[in-house]
Amino acid sequence: MSSQTQVIKQEGKFSGFLKGALAVMPLTIAVIPWGILAGSFALDAGLSPFESQAMSAIIFAGSAQLVATGMIKAGIGLTSILITTLLITSRHFLYGMAMRPQISPMPFKWRLVLGFLLTDELFAIANQGKQHKLNPWYALGGGFSFYLGWNLATAAGIIAGQTIPNLDTWGLDFAIAATFIAIVVPSVKKPSVLFCVLVSLVGAVVCELLAIPAGLLIAALLGMTCGTLYAKLTGEKT
Repeated sequence: MSSQTQVIKQEGKFSGFLKGALAVMPLTIAVIPWGILAGSFALDAGLSPFESQAMSAIIFAGSAQLVATGMIKAGIGLTSILITTLLITSRHFLYGMAMRPQISPMPFKWRLVLGFLLTDELFAIANQGKQHKLNPWYALGGGFSFYLGWNLATAAGIIAGQTIPNLDTWGLDFAIAATFIAIVVPSVKKPSVLFCVLVSLVGAVVCELLAIPAGLLIAALLGMTCGTLYAKLTGEKT
């Protein structure tokens, strides 16, 4: 292979990586308050700064981290924490199945890395349908830049949590809802998807008002079922 061809291929890799990083940048910025909250909340739960940062570096799952640290603070056992975390992150199984046609042909090292970096945000920018050929460097750019942003935000939260009192009263948890709204809204391109979102929204609110356990999971399953039935009954094209 000539040196010119190698340069062109390297530029293609860098271009794909940069495009992925830029595509996920708005979501990375939106999740900063969430990361700060996760870092400070972990300290408040009794974890050391190193342990708090390690949660973001190893677990890398915002909602699961917040719930797990809350359960640690409440003194709940490890088994219950693991089961709850599994339920919260179970949606990643659906992400994996949806992206399998694009990722399964890739070498094992790519599947391993992208599997670790797969988040709601990466799924939002990288999942373009079964017929779309995913550029692994694009996915790596999006996933790694978001991983870096999340860990930097966590570090900021750990530092702030040690110096600023009552950080949890600043309303940073609104970033959680704002992030998911930013993920969902651009994907609403079909009536069935809109129907799914509305049913899930109403279902989640009703479950919360009635204090039904696993309300979010119930609302999500109900929304997906109703959206699928709507698409079939109306003959909507996929």
